[in-house]
Amino acid sequence: MTQPRPEVGARSPFRADVQGLRAIAVLTVIAGHAGLAQLPGGFVGVDVFFVISGFLITQLLLREVARDGKVSLRGFYARRARRILPAATFVTLVTLLASTWWLSALDALEVVRDAVWATLFAANIRFAAVGTDYFARDQLPSPLQHYWSLAVEEQFYLVWPLVLLGCVLLARRLARRAVVPVAERTLRVVVVVLALLTAASFAYGVWRTEVDPTAAYFSTPARAWELGIGALAVPLAPLVAARMPATARGLLSVTGLGFIVAACLRYDETSPFPGTAALLPVLGAVLVLVAGAGGHDREPFPIRWLGVRPMRVVGDWSYSLYLWHWPLLVLPVGHLGRDLDPWEVGAAVAATFVLSALTYRLVETPFRRARSLRVNRALVLYPVSVGLVAASAFGAQSYAEWRTGEHGDDPAVTVAELGSEVDDLDPTVALVKASVLAAREAQAVPSDLTPDLIDIREDRASLGRCSYETDSLLLCPRGTTETPEQTVVVLGNSHGRMWVPAFERIAREHDLRTYYLVKVGCPAALVTVGTEAEYAGCTTFREWALEQIAELEPDLVVVATNVSESLLDDGAPVEDPAQRDRLVRDGFDELFDRLAPIAGRTVLLRDVPELDESPEVCLSTGRPHLGDCLLSPTSDATRMADISVASAEEHRVPVVDPTPWLCWDGSCPAVIGSTIPYRDTGHLTTEYAAALTEDLEQALTPWLRTR
Repeated sequence: MTQPRPEVGARSPFRADVQGLRAIAVLTVIAGHAGLAQLPGGFVGVDVFFVISGFLITQLLLREVARDGKVSLRGFYARRARRILPAATFVTLVTLLASTWWLSALDALEVVRDAVWATLFAANIRFAAVGTDYFARDQLPSPLQHYWSLAVEEQFYLVWPLVLLGCVLLARRLARRAVVPVAERTLRVVVVVLALLTAASFAYGVWRTEVDPTAAYFSTPARAWELGIGALAVPLAPLVAARMPATARGLLSVTGLGFIVAACLRYDETSPFPGTAALLPVLGAVLVLVAGAGGHDREPFPIRWLGVRPMRVVGDWSYSLYLWHWPLLVLPVGHLGRDLDPWEVGAAVAATFVLSALTYRLVETPFRRARSLRVNRALVLYPVSVGLVAASAFGAQSYAEWRTGEHGDDPAVTVAELGSEVDDLDPTVALVKASVLAAREAQAVPSDLTPDLIDIREDRASLGRCSYETDSLLLCPRGTTETPEQTVVVLGNSHGRMWVPAFERIAREHDLRTYYLVKVGCPAALVTVGTEAEYAGCTTFREWALEQIAELEPDLVVVATNVSESLLDDGAPVEDPAQRDRLVRDGFDELFDRLAPIAGRTVLLRDVPELDESPEVCLSTGRPHLGDCLLSPTSDATRMADISVASAEEHRVPVVDPTPWLCWDGSCPAVIGSTIPYRDTGHLTTEYAAALTEDLEQALTPWLRTR
């Protein structure tokens, strides 16, 4: 029997299988973010959401075109406001309040900024700009980081109705010269335009993932094709499904679900994404949508399974589940200062379901169904949302800034308490020892700290055009550039860059020409770090840097680096600690071998101790005394530094060890005198690096005075 051709834009019955697909999408996201080892690629649930959103919104818009012959932009945005804003605003306000109460003042200030960007539906721009890594291990993610996907959707929907409206106008003009009905002509124009835009977005996303994966991950142009694929399924899926027998549609649905499961199992944090990798979950979602289309009276089991009541309920709650799960997983980590154990993760997930059920019933549903919120009133929801968040953000920022301000007149730590013992110690070492002893005696934090806590996260040395944060490879001489006594090159990553303030002063004192060949995230040791997509420029930069050293023939090369990134061996991630140690040792050995014939002398500036907690977080949490922020070096970073020293000693490369300038007796104070030495767990502040100029100069003197 021939199936009737579905009417384009006709009112289609409620599809329970779509709610089930929503449930799968949100459950995979929650599982992935909760750290379920069996689903390392659970983040692809967001891509499934994009496909579903593109499908459902386009279905509504095309139905309106078929019914009225036009698109009401005011009506569309009013519906989006009722659907999106109430729950998103409520969760944002609660997250902002909890962050202000539970997190350090500096982390709370970051959340304030994130809340404003999220409310403006520009969170993806914010997180791409700051180089956010969802899987970063050394920093607390923003509890509002997941709002990036809402921003992508709303930016897409800001443009898509306008494009559809243009398609309607174009179709009307074309229909005057053709016998094809306006509705069918409109549909053809929509399919052609949408296909072209989707293909362009996909090509851009693949290219962007190769050159800048972080930016691509959050980019609307790089993600729009996923929503476009869902939109294309609206006119095409019924035509395909109507001609398929039930068994074939059941197999199609199972295949689509299999694609999504495969992506969850196959992908992890090292996978270049979105790029071509996103095709697997996106096509999986499309196959499920196609399988359930066509208006059949009886659906095969896989499609009916998606529509069972538990799946429909989770699908109904999916928006609130997505909003709540991330802050409930992140905020406790920031408050406790450690990762959650499995029971705590389970409690956070349980709380997510409870709060989501309440939010769906008490916030989402009333606003969505309220008859009083007609078009004009619904559009007012957005300025109301912005106003509420702006007022709350202003209050939270004022309170956080007050917490980081100077209170009282507590003095700086001095060496006076050491008595005659100070005569036998280096001045810097003496002050470090005094600061450790003051912390052990629970002395108050000095009132006048340098740098100011509120500015400390932006405290990094400027390298101008030669920061090497992009693929641009320029050579920027610093210091004495006309008739220098000697040429010095600092080679490394951000742990070399942090020493720039000291080297700048040394250069002025000794008439040095200096070059800072330092690239963030790219250790000097010749190892393969991260993923090929993420660190494609690292190998290129290091080879270029070594070529420049060979041409410059510097008198001194100072290697200042750490190796904290994930490593690859023959393209595979390295998990075994012993294998990692071997690769790091080989990387330093090869580096020193290559430097030997091209550098007048090479010196290793041993990496500073990495701390078990960030001083700025500790100092801005509650009202601590110095003893609360007496920190310890981490064993892993210490082992990496030991490996670099062992390699240097074997190659007869002198080593300068800055550890005594930062720690004493196994403890590292968060404040030395009145200066905060670290801006995070492993980088010096510019002020303290400058304060160590004399110590570093004395340590390097044997190689600064001889050629």
